[in-house]
Amino acid sequence: TGDAFDALLDYLKRSRGFNLGSYKRVGLMRRVQRRMEALDGGGVTSFGDYMDYLEVHPDEFEHLFNAILINVTGFFRDAHSWEYLARNVVPRILERRRHNSPIRVWSAACASGEEAYTIAILLADTMGDAEFRERVKIYGTDVDPDALQQARQGVYGARAVEGVPPELLDKYFERVGPNFAFDREYRRAVIFGQHDLLKDAPISRVDLLTCRNALMYFNAEAQIAILDRFHYALNDEGFLFLGKAEMLFSANRRFTPVDVKHRIFTKVAGGTALPPARFPGTASGGDGGAAGAAVAAAAQVREMVFDGGSVAQVVVDPKGLLALVNEQARWLLRLARRDVGRPLQDLELSYRPIELRAAVEQAYNQRRPVSMRNVAWPSKMGGTYFLDIAVVPLLDGNGMLLGASITFVDVTRMLQLQKDLEQSNLALETAYEELQSTNEELETTNEELQSTVEELETTNEELQSTNEELETMNEELQSTNDETQSVNDELRAREEQLTDANLFLESILSSLKSGVVVVDRDLLVRVWNHKAEDLWGLRADEVRGANLLNLDIGLPVECLKQPIRACLTGESRLEEVVLDATNRRGKPFLCKVTCTPLHGNHDEARGAILLMEERGEEAS
Repeated sequence: TGDAFDALLDYLKRSRGFNLGSYKRVGLMRRVQRRMEALDGGGVTSFGDYMDYLEVHPDEFEHLFNAILINVTGFFRDAHSWEYLARNVVPRILERRRHNSPIRVWSAACASGEEAYTIAILLADTMGDAEFRERVKIYGTDVDPDALQQARQGVYGARAVEGVPPELLDKYFERVGPNFAFDREYRRAVIFGQHDLLKDAPISRVDLLTCRNALMYFNAEAQIAILDRFHYALNDEGFLFLGKAEMLFSANRRFTPVDVKHRIFTKVAGGTALPPARFPGTASGGDGGAAGAAVAAAAQVREMVFDGGSVAQVVVDPKGLLALVNEQARWLLRLARRDVGRPLQDLELSYRPIELRAAVEQAYNQRRPVSMRNVAWPSKMGGTYFLDIAVVPLLDGNGMLLGASITFVDVTRMLQLQKDLEQSNLALETAYEELQSTNEELETTNEELQSTVEELETTNEELQSTNEELETMNEELQSTNDETQSVNDELRAREEQLTDANLFLESILSSLKSGVVVVDRDLLVRVWNHKAEDLWGLRADEVRGANLLNLDIGLPVECLKQPIRACLTGESRLEEVVLDATNRRGKPFLCKVTCTPLHGNHDEARGAILLMEERGEEAS
């Protein structure tokens, strides 16, 4: 079965360019099997049969992809998470993006667009209409073109907008018959496009990125690749909003949680290196063509290497202004990006942890490095760091002074180790055996702890995978429930039509002045109208299902056997007989009985219709 399923996936990739290898295998196999079961009478019992069926019926590809791409979404889905986003995240985005700067949002795997429009509602309600139209751009992307077509139309049924609060529904939607259309003025800020999270370039410079309950369909390797792209897409301190079944255990160095319960995370600056390739739509850095792009790329690489260095480092220019500060220096020395460009003498760094200005002047004058060792520096945690500080003059090829590089190497650990070594050497002769035993026990304990940690990590990943699988099955059930609801609505409509038809037929039968009796091919009574009840004194519920020839009424029913039989066999299309009869009041009369066949499909007689009319002359 596994080989046949792999062959089917390879066929889909070759024939339609749709690579499903990154999806979770168990859930993917389950959805394909459900589609195979839906082919009633197709003779499809295995994956090999289904591949043959796809070759013969190309239109089946569309149904298969619709079954695989489960587009379960909604307005304000998981309302508490959206309330948290509106109350705590949106204000932080607006605070950082002041001075009329644009706000960019990416709704990845947006399906039919409900979540993209939900973000538009939140931002417009917070910012105001005019500022929203001027500053906000929301990009909704998905791999399903049919879902994107519905998203672009922005028209939804009454059930789809049940999650929208009434006051927001009145403001942001227009009533179009039984449906609701998102207001076109706000819709202009939302752009939809087809996008594959694993193949296509991410949208860049994004302040908020939502991708809810899409990662759980992919395997771990694909999830990591997608999260790398999300990290590149977000601005520094941008926010990532995931679904309730998704976590970031495998990529916690790239994102830090803002609120784990609501699955909201923020980007960690410098958590990844450069993106794997230049993405379409990014600026080339100038008008110099390939050479200019190479120069810009080299400059960017140098800047990121400097910023991501493991040693804290700052650079000052010959005028004494702070020119560069890397990430380690900002963290260790409590500097900020805004400090770049300020005079060194105005910063606490100039005299703490040690007087730097004199050291810089000495390096400039002597044209050689100046070093200071074991300088104490208080840490944020209340302890003390010890730093080796080196001031190196920067000279060009002609010996001209370009500035000075100041590095701060953390030697706290090394000093501690030296101190521990000295103490250990003093006690080595007297406590060697005890120390050896303690070291062995410590190593054993560390191995046990490491094994326990690995087991816990494995268990945690299995639980997360199970949770994602359960959420996937929940969405599949929700999709099936929606389909069942549609079928129930259709059946209800057909039932109403059938009821109307029965009432109409009953009205016709009640209005006729003749007695009407309908029998099937076995001469069992199916219809007995009110006139027949008045003539013979038997109610319809008393005779329905009984054999006409067995009824004890004032009509010699045995005389009707031959006319009815002629109609049923097709020998005649109209038989008339006049019989002596007695009505329910005991009054004799002549009864004219007209027998005609009741035709069904293909002109086949399903029964006979008997019209019983009372003649004016009494029977002698």
